[in-house]
Amino acid sequence: MSELTDKKKITIMIAIITAMFFSAINQTIIGVAMPRIIAKLGGMDYYSWAITIYLLTSTVASVLVGKLSDIYGRKPFLLAGIGLFSIGALLSGFSGTIFQLITYRAIQGAGAGIIMSTAFTAMGDLYEPRERAKWTGVMSAVFGVSSVAGPLLGGYIVDHLDWHWVFWIFLPIGVIAFTLILLHFPRVEKRQGESVDYFGSLFLTTTIVPMLLAFSWAGDGPNKYAWGSWQIISLLAVTVVSLGIFLWTETKVKTPVLPLGLFKNSVFTVSNLVGFFLNAGMMGAIIYVPFFVQGVKGISPTMAGYVAMPMSIAMLVTSALAGQLMTKTGKYKKMAISGLLVMTAGMVLMYFMVPSTPIYLLVLYMIILGLGMGIAMPVFSLTVQNAVAPKELGVATATSQLFRNLGGTIGIAVMGSVMSASMTTKMTQLSAGMGQTGAMPNDPALAEKLALFSNPQNLLDQPKIEAALHSLSPESQAAFVHVLDMIRDAMSYGITTTFLTGAIVAGFAVVIALFLKEIPLRGQSQKQPEKRAADNSSEWDGVQPGKA
Repeated sequence: MSELTDKKKITIMIAIITAMFFSAINQTIIGVAMPRIIAKLGGMDYYSWAITIYLLTSTVASVLVGKLSDIYGRKPFLLAGIGLFSIGALLSGFSGTIFQLITYRAIQGAGAGIIMSTAFTAMGDLYEPRERAKWTGVMSAVFGVSSVAGPLLGGYIVDHLDWHWVFWIFLPIGVIAFTLILLHFPRVEKRQGESVDYFGSLFLTTTIVPMLLAFSWAGDGPNKYAWGSWQIISLLAVTVVSLGIFLWTETKVKTPVLPLGLFKNSVFTVSNLVGFFLNAGMMGAIIYVPFFVQGVKGISPTMAGYVAMPMSIAMLVTSALAGQLMTKTGKYKKMAISGLLVMTAGMVLMYFMVPSTPIYLLVLYMIILGLGMGIAMPVFSLTVQNAVAPKELGVATATSQLFRNLGGTIGIAVMGSVMSASMTTKMTQLSAGMGQTGAMPNDPALAEKLALFSNPQNLLDQPKIEAALHSLSPESQAAFVHVLDMIRDAMSYGITTTFLTGAIVAGFAVVIALFLKEIPLRGQSQKQPEKRAADNSSEWDGVQPGKA
């Protein structure tokens, strides 16, 4: 696309950014609203599945479309992604049960995976890495804007409108994005001499899906299986067998869906490993922030949006600044490590939160987390694209997305198990202590209400709590509040334990990032050789790695 004018490139970028915003805002608007949606639909035990299935289908779709977009061009896949995402959002709004919601979220996830993978690759087609750094910051800022606007709108909708509008309100933007891509994005001819790797795609899918299902289904609690159960062992066995067949297939086919030679590139490999652990720690922890804000602190969804807003603004500002700084200096390693360290520190601080922690401290800790994420997130997609040849841009970007999504999905599953086990342990301790303090008032209405709120899901519905409280006698009200505080303590303990676990995982990302080799970001003045060097690191010909 080098023959395009700057004006045409900017027009295309506006179309790409609109598509990304449509996908991103529909993700962030759901975050604050999901606890209330779950309270309405029921199915607290399946809460993480509504998130996990989205990431699962997004993961599979993003990696499969990578090589295909290298062969057929980005345009048809951007259009397909927007179409799938719009259909999934429309159907999600009609959900009557948690299982319908999970099904429709799967469709949304497939669309999102295609959009995100193809959008970042398309940016790589238009600009060289030095200029690309600036646009990477802008695209990361899109997530920042959606992170600010999404929670506010999501909270307002579930407080004042029907929750279905959470999924429907931005559908017109999907139509606009589709139209802009259709009209302005150039279509390219199919790359000659390359074919679709059907067997590789099949076995890559049968590697990813059972693995993610195993991590999602394993653990303690309802609808879970023990790690040693035949169900989990069978899924992991299918994963191992499929992985072996996939690796063998990729060495035999002419055009592999995931060229294994890319992993000889140290920058490519290290960047993807960092992306995996970064997302595992970040997604696995912050996905439960709305539970702390609404369930433990008893804040309404609308106010929860305001609480989350400073973190999003911090992420927005630092991601834009990080992109500008990388464009100016052409360097990224120190920035990546410092961002990861700040992010880890934010999660460590969040571990020390308790139900009595003031809101301003919660906001401060989340700002620190947002600052770190904003610095670190834009770096690793850019380092991957900077280290590979243009003809491998799509599959390299898709692989980067794959590792991030795998990290996020496994992180959410593991953190969900950590939270459930921690809550159960804490609840058992508190219940034993309560039994020693004396008997509860003999009030059948109180017993009925306590049975209802023994399910932590109901802590997310503040109006229901207030209605239950006002229906009791003064003596029973005191006992009811005491038990609710005990459940909140258990929930707080479970959630903050996930923050600590997330910080430990993010710490692994810091250590791995120390091994990242810094290659100066290419600018327009630097030649783009199609051949890659034959050394072990497989860096670009003519580009000398800087000091690590």
